[in-house]
This record gives sequence, structure tokens and C-alpha cells, in this order.
Amino acid sequence: MFDNNVFIEGTCRNTVADGKVVGYQLATNITYYRGIPLSMVEFIKVAVDGVEAPVEDIRISVDEEDWFTLKEAETVTTYKWEYGEPLYIRVLKEGGLSTGSHKVTLTVATRTAYIPVPLVGVKERDVVIA
Repeated sequence: MFDNNVFIEGTCRNTVADGKVVGYQLATNITYYRGIPLSMVEFIKVAVDGVEAPVEDIRISVDEEDWFTLKEAETVTTYKWEYGEPLYIRVLKEGGLSTGSHKVTLTVATRTAYIPVPLVGVKERDVVIA
């Protein structure tokens, strides 16, 4: 239902730390009509050109300052992902994404207070890394 909220267009890019490309990141909007604490993120999957990133390499953040593994996020109740605000997703991968075109698929699942099953959104985009 909210698949168009998943994977904000134009947000996929390589990330640099200490002058070195350490991975890539993208952003998503929530697949629900209100905010949730990070502990209610059920799962996130990122696949590039059909290859899924290992879950232990995925980090999430609401402010691009404090990053959490998906395991850590299970207990994070003090950071809230608000409706209309992006969730930043970073994948640790030495060298990031190679220059050129890639097919990137993002899957985001969240739990909510009133719905007994997770809400899952999937969006695939063709991205170009310069």
C-alpha cells in the first residue's frame, strides 16, 4: 500500500569516512501513516543487482549522526522515525558501489500498534553511481 514511500528517489550514493569509500546509503519514508520508535522496525533488506547485503552490514539512522545495527535497533525506543521524515539506511561495503548503473531493491517492514502483521514495502530503482 505504501510502496511508493519506500526508497526515496535520488538518495542512493556512496558514503565516505576518513577519505575512504566505506559503503553506500539510501533513504526511505515510513510505510505507515504515523511515526514509530526504531524498535518497531521489523526488518530491512537491501539488494544490489540481485545480491542481498548481509544484515550485519546494515545500519539505520533518523538523523545521520547516531547509527544502529538492526539488532541494536530492536531495543532503541528513544529515537522515533516520524511520518514524513526519512530513515537513512547505510550498507557497509568496502569501496561502496562501483561506478555505473545498478538495480537496487529496498524492502522495509515495520510493526505497528494496531495491525497484527508487519507492514512490508518494496521498491526497486535503477540508480547511477558517478
